[in-house]
Amino acid sequence: QVLRATVLCFGAAALIGLYLVVVGGWPILLIGVLSILSGLAYTGGPYPLGYNGLGDVFVFVFFGLVAVVGTYFLHAGTVDALAWWSAIPVGLLVTNILVVNNVRDIATDRAVGKRTLATRIGRRATRAQYVLFVVAAYLIPTALWLADVLFAWALLPWLTVPLAVRAARGVLSHEDGPTLNKMLKATGRLHLLYGVLFAVSLLL
Repeated sequence: QVLRATVLCFGAAALIGLYLVVVGGWPILLIGVLSILSGLAYTGGPYPLGYNGLGDVFVFVFFGLVAVVGTYFLHAGTVDALAWWSAIPVGLLVTNILVVNNVRDIATDRAVGKRTLATRIGRRATRAQYVLFVVAAYLIPTALWLADVLFAWALLPWLTVPLAVRAARGVLSHEDGPTLNKMLKATGRLHLLYGVLFAVSLLL
C-alpha cells in the first residue's frame, strides 16, 4: 500500500511537473528530478536520509529553499538574493515541524536504531534548535527591513509571535506524546500563517 501510494503521488507530481517544465524550462525539470530522487532517498535506498540525521537538511532544502526559490523562478524567470533570503525563514519553520516530531520520538527512534538528528544531539540541543529556528525566522525579515531591502510591511509575520511563543514553550517544557502532538499542529499553523503574512508583505 505504501509503494502504491508512493507511485501515485510521484506520478501525479510528474504530470503536474510536465506543465511546469514547459513554462519554466530545464531548471524546473532539474528541480523535479532532484526532488523525486531525494524523496525516495528520504526513507529508502542504502542510506536513508531520514534515518541518518539528514532529515532536517532535506526538509529545509526542499520544503524551504527549493519550494520558494523554485516558485519565484517559475514566475519571474530569474532568481535574486531576496528570493533566497525569503526562502530561509520559511525553510526554518517547516523544518521545525520535523524537529517537534523528532523530539517526541527520541526514545522510540533510539530503540529501533533510527539515527535522527535529535537522537544524535539529544533532547536539550534539539529544543535549542527549535528556538533558534523560530528566532531566526523573525530576525531575517526584520533585518531586510532595517537594511532598506523591504518596506515595514515585512514585519507582518511578527503578528504570529504569540503562536510561536506558545509552541516554543510547549516544546521546551513537555516530553509527553499528546502534548508534543499539539505542538506539532501549532508549529504547522505557525508555518502556514507566517508564510501567508510574509507573502502578503512582499506584495504590499
